[in-house]
Amino acid sequence: MAKSRVVTVSALQFACTDDVSTNVATAERLVRAAHQKGANIILIQELFEGYYFCQAQREDYFQRAKPRKEHPTILRMQNLAKELGVVIPVSFFEEANNAHYNSIVVIDADGTDLGLYRKSHIPDGPGYQEKFYFNPGDTGFKVFQTKFAKIGVGICWDQWFPEAARAMALQGAEILFYPTAIGTEPQDEGLDSRDHWKRVMQGHAGANVVPLVASNRVGKEIIQTEHGKSEITFYGNSFIAGPTGELISDADDKEEAVLIAQFDLDKIKAKRQSWGVFRDRRPDLYKVLLTLDGSNLSV
Repeated sequence: MAKSRVVTVSALQFACTDDVSTNVATAERLVRAAHQKGANIILIQELFEGYYFCQAQREDYFQRAKPRKEHPTILRMQNLAKELGVVIPVSFFEEANNAHYNSIVVIDADGTDLGLYRKSHIPDGPGYQEKFYFNPGDTGFKVFQTKFAKIGVGICWDQWFPEAARAMALQGAEILFYPTAIGTEPQDEGLDSRDHWKRVMQGHAGANVVPLVASNRVGKEIIQTEHGKSEITFYGNSFIAGPTGELISDADDKEEAVLIAQFDLDKIKAKRQSWGVFRDRRPDLYKVLLTLDGSNLSV
């Protein structure tokens, strides 16, 4: 009888400083802690090298971008992945000639760079002014065959779109990963999106019958903007959901965390096949999804 494919995943959560070396050292320390707990695939939060700078529109922040090739943090994480035998998706601010992207490289357990994903959905609102910095991603939604599982990775705002999760699942993603930076809304102190945020992704897990891992930062970050100071308190609540959308493990809104969960991918595959959501799809009826206004393309 074939051996079951059991994989252990981890979501990390920590408060960032605005010093790259400090944050990368924290990420490495927590990756090592997750490895000690048996993790095979370890997710670090979005843009973890520094503060979430998109609170402001500042030309000097473009200096934080670096090309993918010879990127010092990616190289360090490749060495770490190889040393520990773990998979690490690594978020970074990418410079590609005159273009800039919010990007992820997926590093396999032998340190190999498996490829690049560029964030597809770019938000633009108070405190989250990403369109000033990032071009819309041009990679399309991708999956990566790692040593332990075929995984799909979206980035933050991507997590609100069911189309992204389904696109990755259709390509064979067995686990979905979403590194994130989300917290309070500077324009509305009464708006708390954390429960909405979690439920949307739990829905992706349940709709596609795959586990899902979300990593968010914590802590208060104050950025000097063109209009004065802007402040976001990131609410953490990193979590791991199972294939029916159930919460397996979750963090609070203040503390550093290393979340762990284990999944039998072959058992989940059998459940996904028997549930029928991919058998009974009707792609011929979904053309409306290719429009912005819901118009009938045949008219």
